[in-house]
Amino acid sequence: MLTKVRRLTGVNFMMDRCGAAAEAEIDDTSKVLVLSIWRQQMRALLDDLGWQAEDIAIRSYDGGATLMISAPRDALYAAASMIEQVWADVCAVIAGQQPEDPVCADAISTMIARQSNPAEVALEAAANSRGVTYLGNDQLVSVGLGRGSKTWQADQIPSTDDIDWNTVHDVPIAMVTGTNGKSTTVRLAAAIGKAAGRTVGLSSSDWVRVGDEIVDEGDYSGPAGARLAVRDTRVDMAVIETARGGLMRRGMPVPSADACLITNVAADHLGEYGINDVRALADAKFLLAKAVKPQGRLILNGDDQELVERGVRFDGKITWYGLNFDDGLLERWMESGGHAAFIANGHMMLACDGTRSRIMPVADFAPGMGGAARYNLSNALAAIALASALDLPVEAMTRGLSGFKGTPEENPGRGNIIEVGGLTLMIDFAHNTHGVAAVVDAIKTLPAKRRLFLAGHAGDRSDHDVRELTRAIWQGEPDMVVVKELPDKLRGRTLGELSEIFVDELKQLGASQDQMQLATNEYDAVHKALTWARPGDFLVLLLHDKREPTMNLLQKLTDTGWQAGEALPA
Repeated sequence: MLTKVRRLTGVNFMMDRCGAAAEAEIDDTSKVLVLSIWRQQMRALLDDLGWQAEDIAIRSYDGGATLMISAPRDALYAAASMIEQVWADVCAVIAGQQPEDPVCADAISTMIARQSNPAEVALEAAANSRGVTYLGNDQLVSVGLGRGSKTWQADQIPSTDDIDWNTVHDVPIAMVTGTNGKSTTVRLAAAIGKAAGRTVGLSSSDWVRVGDEIVDEGDYSGPAGARLAVRDTRVDMAVIETARGGLMRRGMPVPSADACLITNVAADHLGEYGINDVRALADAKFLLAKAVKPQGRLILNGDDQELVERGVRFDGKITWYGLNFDDGLLERWMESGGHAAFIANGHMMLACDGTRSRIMPVADFAPGMGGAARYNLSNALAAIALASALDLPVEAMTRGLSGFKGTPEENPGRGNIIEVGGLTLMIDFAHNTHGVAAVVDAIKTLPAKRRLFLAGHAGDRSDHDVRELTRAIWQGEPDMVVVKELPDKLRGRTLGELSEIFVDELKQLGASQDQMQLATNEYDAVHKALTWARPGDFLVLLLHDKREPTMNLLQKLTDTGWQAGEALPA
């Protein structure tokens, strides 16, 4: 069976060229022969098409393999079709049957000719020869970035001789990936950029924003968001959230960057695209290192062992950041001119080329919750390192971070602390064990009469993942856990299936029946949580669905003077 057939429009996990790829489910006992036959038949087809220069790549993993071929940029749809057709032929041969519709080089050639766009090919070559960014392979094509960009419809590309290349240029750009902390770090870096007087183009899992204007809302942590941000001609600096899914589905969103940051690596979304363990996930995220420009910087979390292991092999400039550096080793790194962001004597610090700068007191960084939210201190250090790599001044780092309060408007769903009716609520998007554990570590240091967790999960996580997350929640010593269904995120599960796993694990951990409630959806879960709560309680609401109804309800409660213990308004 072949799944996730896709075009890869940039440097990707399989090779440094664009092309097409798919995942094939293959029994391990027959894998060697099946893949050998597929490679042989694909090579023959490529040669028949005159594509002798195109490559084949295969990545094997337990239960399957990723298959990829490189292809000209204007023939990626044809390349995807080739993968499907050759696979179908191979399956027929293995089954001892004649292929129903054997692949035909002439038919593929006709498809390639129909998709051919010589003007796009010429534009990309012209941009590359001038050292400016080219972005294409959708309805729009562009050269340059931000204020130096020009964009056209893919069927209306001018002659390269008619373009005023003197006005085409790139702007400083950074990409951020990692399991957790991406969105917050991107927004912190944007706040620093704004403090430096820059018009920042930002893409994230909630929106694309240019300056203070939200251009569009939605999950824009993939290539579409990146291109929307960097094609805006108001932008003179871009910070792009780059999620693993987009990297695997389309490849690098932009071909190169002045700074690339990887926040951390932890188990999440395992089993997708043949990424079945944390080491493979780390390799996938480390793909960003290939995008760092020769004079650019790779920024890595020194507290993450997977990143440390790969970072020491990186042949380029690195800035390390972290909360747990060995003081002696850090001192030697800085004395040698190394760049680092760290905490010393209660202050966030930056070291560059032998110069050390004090950015701000930890206690003054609101999202750090007085030092309790160590994950947000790590995010702040990451943003400092990123800002430094983009040559932003230290003064802007101080102003940007000091002014960032972590409100729902600034950083929706990321550690938002709200006081309502005598209650303290934390609204957070934490959706994996690593993220939930970080939240638990933070809130356990904060005063509370009782604690409640609202939790649930999308259906594409394994039973093991759900149980691990439940155990992380239980470490927060909750007096109540409200388990929500996510009917729109079942992803192959049946309604109630995940809740049963949550409840079973809670019981095994020692939870009594009166410490658990079930909710039919997220909004119902919020109602149950607020109904249970009394003044002085601390409620951790892990929200993964539409946050707007919940935020509207909380605003209504505030406006009406509601107090915990009273009936909720209709």
